[in-house]
Amino acid sequence: MASDNQRLQCCFQEWMTTQEQELSELLQALNLKENDVNSSENTYAKLAEKSINSFQEYIDKRNQLSRRDVSGLFAPSWNTALENSLLWIAGCRPSMYIRLTYALCGSQVELHLPEILQGLVRGDLGQISATQLGKINDLHMKTMKEEERLSNNLASLQENIADQPIAVIAKRLCRVGESSGDVDLALDEHKSSMASMLQEADKLRLSTLKELLGILTPVQGVDFLAASKKLHLCMHEWGKTRDHRHGRN
Repeated sequence: MASDNQRLQCCFQEWMTTQEQELSELLQALNLKENDVNSSENTYAKLAEKSINSFQEYIDKRNQLSRRDVSGLFAPSWNTALENSLLWIAGCRPSMYIRLTYALCGSQVELHLPEILQGLVRGDLGQISATQLGKINDLHMKTMKEEERLSNNLASLQENIADQPIAVIAKRLCRVGESSGDVDLALDEHKSSMASMLQEADKLRLSTLKELLGILTPVQGVDFLAASKKLHLCMHEWGKTRDHRHGRN
């Protein structure tokens, strides 16, 4: 029978496989895009919806598994050291979606400036409107406020380890690391609080992504999703290369 850690690792590996498959579909759709963007908007909308649904399935599955071993998600052994150094409550910061959008907008404007000046319509993030940017900025402010709230809550949970009852129990033990019913009860309560924190963070990640895609056009949404998934997969591969370089595998 698979251990809790093996189940979590399997969940992650399945997610990465899904990321690769969806990236291929997104890139194919972008490569086939011609000047008439509107003719394919329904196709792009369906691809974006598929990505949202697969993300929802992934976080639902790992939140279910987190009730058994949430610590494994906050310091996942299947991640590279590089990836773990970037984690925020067992995942990426939701505000990174918006920072990535800004970066893509700037790079694509620079890349396709001659076409933009000629009035050619590409429909990608290089032609995002002022109205859209205003809405994205509002979303950015709202998301950062929620991130700060969750970060403060996480800090409180971590500080609780030095508070009652865990610290007092540890002081009274006759032997270091000795197990007891009181220890298990206190640590299980901490685990439950961390699992709830993970669910809140995942909910924010999903809602931020949904709102962002709601602001972007279908073509821009596919453009963003392809870049986002490619970045995620690249960070994993770059991390493996660095782990090998430092003898961590």
